[in-house]
Amino acid sequence: MFNCLSNAKAQAANFPFCTIEPNVGTITVPDERLTQLAELITPERIVPTTIEIVDIAGLVKGASKGEGLGNKFLANIRETDAIIHVLRCFDDENVVHVDGSVNPVRDKEIIDIELQLKDLEAVDQRIQKIQRAANSGDSAAKKIYDYLQRIKSALEQGKSARTVPPQTEEEEKLDGELQLLTSKPVLYCCNVEESSVAKGNKYVDAVREAVKDENAEVLVIGAAIESDIAELETFEERQMFLGDLGLDEPGVSKLIKAAYRLLKLQTYFTAGVKEVRAWTIHIGDTAPKAAAVIHTDFEKGFIRAEVIKFDDFIKFKSEAAIKEAGKMGVEGKEYIVQDGDVMHFRFNV
Repeated sequence: MFNCLSNAKAQAANFPFCTIEPNVGTITVPDERLTQLAELITPERIVPTTIEIVDIAGLVKGASKGEGLGNKFLANIRETDAIIHVLRCFDDENVVHVDGSVNPVRDKEIIDIELQLKDLEAVDQRIQKIQRAANSGDSAAKKIYDYLQRIKSALEQGKSARTVPPQTEEEEKLDGELQLLTSKPVLYCCNVEESSVAKGNKYVDAVREAVKDENAEVLVIGAAIESDIAELETFEERQMFLGDLGLDEPGVSKLIKAAYRLLKLQTYFTAGVKEVRAWTIHIGDTAPKAAAVIHTDFEKGFIRAEVIKFDDFIKFKSEAAIKEAGKMGVEGKEYIVQDGDVMHFRFNV
């Protein structure tokens, strides 16, 4: 799956713990809008936006206590912003399973429990540090103590920390400091055989039932098929192959877009004859913050942003026509950038 997604190539072998060191790759985020803008402008180059993906080995029971290189893998997970949990949802006696049978819900629960146990350890340590101050009447310490106790209670019930979202600025700050493994957003990726790619199977149904209260997306992908698609040379060949399977786009494209949503990211564009480029920002970012992604000087000396809505660019086909139609917005520091905005920044440093 990692090899289909990224420009890096990880070893994929038929034995447990083939992966020890994490594999890191860069993924190009598919965006049809970039192609549409490029067709109108015919720039010298087109630059899509990217995100980084890390292939981390699976955990086994006892990982939180160091089993199966557990501590190392847990540390690798801690450094990520979100988790894509790939679950085996196919039968094949030629592909070994570390537990000897196929059961994706059990596999998911093993991971959950190990991550929750590790988080419980971290929360207990923080509670011990703050308990005395909280008991002595320090109101700020008492609020943090109460929040930690809520997280602890959830973890002890087998729930993840993300089910106890922070309610105040202090809780948000603590959440950032704790970097709990189970507070990270998660996406479940069910790896199925070819015949189940379009509609899923009994294993996928079981996963969906198991995660129905988690507010998590479930994607169905056939990694073996994605590998075949990736090897086809032309766009036409790939589309024909997808059509035969009853699919409209490769599963990896759906997965990348879902990961983008999971991280609460969005895209804006810069468009000129030199280049048409996609830039990644967080949903809710202001114009100066978006400008900083290009260069920090753009934020420091921000004067204004000239904004064209993507649909207007496609409709009027050129900047001159957009200006003539009065469809170019001039926005200040408070403007919240919208997904798909085409932007020019004016700045002075």
